Amino acid sequence: METSQGAPGGSGLADPSSDDDLFHVLRTATHLHCCARWVVLASLVAARALGQAPTSTTTTQERLGYPRDARLLVIHADDAGMAHSVNRATVEALEKGWITSASILVVCPWFPEVARWARAHPDADLGIHLALNSEWTPFRWGPVSPVDKVSSLLDEEGYLPLVEETVLAKARPKEAERELRSQIDRAVAAGIRITHLDAHMGTVGGTPALIEVYRGLGRKYQVPVLLDRSRPYPPGAEVPDAEVLVDRILEMTPGVPVTEWQAAYERMLSPLPPGVYQLIVHLAWDDEEMRGATWDHPDWGAAWRQADLDLVKSEAFRNFLSQQGFVRVSWRDLAKARAVQR
Repeated sequence: METSQGAPGGSGLADPSSDDDLFHVLRTATHLHCCARWVVLASLVAARALGQAPTSTTTTQERLGYPRDARLLVIHADDAGMAHSVNRATVEALEKGWITSASILVVCPWFPEVARWARAHPDADLGIHLALNSEWTPFRWGPVSPVDKVSSLLDEEGYLPLVEETVLAKARPKEAERELRSQIDRAVAAGIRITHLDAHMGTVGGTPALIEVYRGLGRKYQVPVLLDRSRPYPPGAEVPDAEVLVDRILEMTPGVPVTEWQAAYERMLSPLPPGVYQLIVHLAWDDEEMRGATWDHPDWGAAWRQADLDLVKSEAFRNFLSQQGFVRVSWRDLAKARAVQR
């Protein structure tokens, strides 16, 4: 499935490797004296040996073959696997190119359905929505791991906690790592080709210890993780710039009437400077299943998700993105821009 747009030749995006970067810099230094050129080359080789990006001033856009002033946009749907209604909406949006990426809640009851679709669509851009929360009061889920191995992740009813604060106060990092690895391993065993990792409700980004777990999972499974440059991370958290591929994460906030949905998104996106952005949407049909699951939670509930679905499928929104010059990309694309990591 082709989800990227705007690159010359369709899927033929430039994919500069470290060797390409070394060659490029040396080639552009032809005006230097021979000895000076070899000093440049030696410095770059040393930087690579230390795990540093060979050209630190090169933007993510340029690493992917786009101009420095381009605005790249991942249109990403969270929560696949949560419910049949969510799966229906997300799959349709992926198949029709309304979104470029999605991530899966492995802990949820409708995971097998989305896993079956993923096996039949191996080119779909799908990540794992790492979950330490179960936020809907009438619709709960527990961990993938044996409960006696991750007791610090459970609430008094035996589910993953409703709110982030409970997790941050109680979770032991090693138990969190065990559970999150189990979620990824279950997805891999189900035949899903994972393109990235991100965090359900942002909980895995809530403490320095959990952020280290999160980053470590990206290294272990050799996929990028969603980190952005605009958010304030907890004091003491280590978030190397070389691992950050997204400048800012954007999503709808509570309080916007459905009738003003597109206008609000346009106000959000129009003023963005050159960079790489992820627009997070939450898709589902406003049907009996979703109304039952989210009846006491209007924010991010059934009507909200229908409004996001209506937005991404609308020709007016796609025309807006085109007029604004946004280049739609996926996480599979962004992975090509990863700097060499320590």
